[in-house]
Amino acid sequence: QAHLIEFGGGLVQAGDSLKLSCDASGRTFSSIPMGWFRRRPGKDREFVAAISPFGHYTVYADSVKGRFTIARDVAENTVHLQMSSLEPEDTARYYCAATTLKYGGSRLKREDAYDLWGQGTQVIVSI
Repeated sequence: QAHLIEFGGGLVQAGDSLKLSCDASGRTFSSIPMGWFRRRPGKDREFVAAISPFGHYTVYADSVKGRFTIARDVAENTVHLQMSSLEPEDTARYYCAATTLKYGGSRLKREDAYDLWGQGTQVIVSI
């Protein structure tokens, strides 16, 4: 059975950097797109970033473009989210997701494009 486990969250100050990782197990994930979403306090879960199989294509939410970078380590079956210049508005629970549903491109910005989810990791950015 496939599993996604996120780690790397924590409490940081505004302006700091933090790297989230998502370990995938139970199948080979290099051939399917993966993404990161987040749920900020009092808000719906929203798209953050996504990456195509083998990492040739990436897409970001406007709110994180230029500050966050998604990358995948094919050999380790892991996806990372490098976050820089963090702002209090980035405080959220961050979720890793993967899709076996053969979606791609801008469709990866939608929650319903994904059928595998992790439990999330909490990020708190203080002023």
